[in-house]
Amino acid sequence: MKKRTIYIMGLVTLFVFPIPAFAALYFFSDFSISIFFDLDNIHFGNISLGILIGIIYAGLAAFIMLAPIFKTIPLRVDELVSSMNLTYLDALFLSVCAAVGEELLFRVGMQFYLGPIITSVVFVAIHGYLNPFDWRTSLYGLVVLPLSFILAYTYEYFGLWPAVAIHFAYDAALFIYFIYSDKKEKLLILEEIESDKTELDEGFDDDRNVLN
Repeated sequence: MKKRTIYIMGLVTLFVFPIPAFAALYFFSDFSISIFFDLDNIHFGNISLGILIGIIYAGLAAFIMLAPIFKTIPLRVDELVSSMNLTYLDALFLSVCAAVGEELLFRVGMQFYLGPIITSVVFVAIHGYLNPFDWRTSLYGLVVLPLSFILAYTYEYFGLWPAVAIHFAYDAALFIYFIYSDKKEKLLILEEIESDKTELDEGFDDDRNVLN
């Protein structure tokens, strides 16, 4: 996947995903822009706490995914990160896009009509992590599902922006962790190659000395 495609997908998530939610709420439930974006309920203390919760949950998820069984799951997050060759800046950009766009669509829009429980399950299923025909993929879905419930009830009781903060921090922390791990793994591979090359060169030198 090309970097340009990644950025287009991020921008679509940020700007297009909220449109159907806003349209439905505006025309059928008398939501104003201020209500939709929860502009009167921005508290930086709650947002800071949301960031902390997201980071902690990302650490827990990363630890769980070290289990051998998760290595067999297709489309693993770390493999996607490696194949896309993401930078830390890319990770922050995509995390902002996903957090804002998806929370507006699912939490503000869908949850208004379906409630927190159904919306939480749909949220994970749409991401492809609840598959009745693939129990291994569904295992990762079970890791993410509690986070989806946390997002849903955070929105219910504390508003949009703490939920966005949790979502952003979770995505960003996982992205950064996997990018760092990928760079570290590639560096180790390069060091092994250089080491093998050095040993071969020394072996050739020894052979020349014997011949001389």
